[in-house]
Amino acid sequence: MERSTAKQILDELLEVSGSEVSVHIKSRFPGGRNVGGKYSLSDHSVTMYLGEIKKQCLTLFGSVDGCERLLRIVFAHELGHAEDAMLAELSNRLDICDSELERKRIALRIEENAWEYAMKLVPDTDRQMMDTVIYYSLQSYREAIAQETAQEIA
Repeated sequence: MERSTAKQILDELLEVSGSEVSVHIKSRFPGGRNVGGKYSLSDHSVTMYLGEIKKQCLTLFGSVDGCERLLRIVFAHELGHAEDAMLAELSNRLDICDSELERKRIALRIEENAWEYAMKLVPDTDRQMMDTVIYYSLQSYREAIAQETAQEIA
């Protein structure tokens, strides 16, 4: 996917959303994790990592054919963080949490809020692709909560 095509997709979603978040485009996420996009609450910006989106597309769907659709989905999710009126409060609660289980539940809520926004922002997108991305995005949060709950019960 060309940078100019990516910029066009991002600009279109910015316009539709009405968001005033600043957007940066980079190739790779630092630190070795496969992160397609990152919202920064501190400076109200989103950074999209095009090389990581391509890797995610290959990993999840076996091809780069859907990279533009995946970019739309991931960026819609990041816009969900940017436009989440509850994010600052949830982030503060995350910082002062006493319980690991509560911390994980709040982190899941933050992600679920962003996905709810994304589904409304791009309702015409490939639903199967969206469902797959959401499933894998939330899987580690849900597994961590299940594991923590099991440990508390034991």
